[in-house]
Amino acid sequence: MKRWLSSFALLLLLNLPSNVEAEIRKELAIVIDDFGNHMEGTEEILQLPITITAAIMPFMPSTKADAEMAKEFGHDVIVHLPMEPKKGKKSWLGPGAITTDLSNEEIRKRVIAAINDVPYAVGMNHHMGSKATEDVRVMRIVLEVCKEHGLFYLDSKTTGKSVVGKVATELGVPYLENNLFFDGIYTTRHMMKQADLLAGKLNENEQMIAIGHVGITGLKMVDVLKAYIPVYKNTAEIVPLSELIPGFELLDEGV
Repeated sequence: MKRWLSSFALLLLLNLPSNVEAEIRKELAIVIDDFGNHMEGTEEILQLPITITAAIMPFMPSTKADAEMAKEFGHDVIVHLPMEPKKGKKSWLGPGAITTDLSNEEIRKRVIAAINDVPYAVGMNHHMGSKATEDVRVMRIVLEVCKEHGLFYLDSKTTGKSVVGKVATELGVPYLENNLFFDGIYTTRHMMKQADLLAGKLNENEQMIAIGHVGITGLKMVDVLKAYIPVYKNTAEIVPLSELIPGFELLDEGV
């Protein structure tokens, strides 16, 4: 795997003086989506020697088992709430999806049910959701429920027109924004390119969030992370999402 590392990444890995490392120490949160359905790479990702954030879909065959496993390995658990995209079939979303044609009452009911179905959840992000996250009415209800349950929200940024930040700020809900997807294209070459891009961005930013997936890219994701964990650790501390939110330890630790 190390043959894939760029010269830039190798420079970070091999030549960074310890005193410089201490001065530029940053924080990186790695989120892995789509747990909950016996997806390929599940155990391998959770057993990596870093703390990740496991985004687990509700109402799926291994929802609770994956949450238990993630908790056992010391990872953050968040609800990976299926939400309506602009393109694609609603059937791709799975059970309990939030769509823009639902009533206020039904949206609220589904969000509460999803939170209750994912043990140990401390936050939430969305599965797909490019249409729903542009809808102020929908996101206000989703975020109100998050606030009631003491959850933060990660905007996966599946659309550039997301209203999550605006509504979360109005409601006082802690929120974060994704900076990079590892696997928007399913090839190892693309994923390594994104991993290398992230290594560069860690030099420019104090805090970064990156999202990958189990499933189609699951085992590739494992290999990419194994190659780049040493690179990232030379520049940043790899932390769960909850550590990026000041004072989050004062909030409810999940249900």
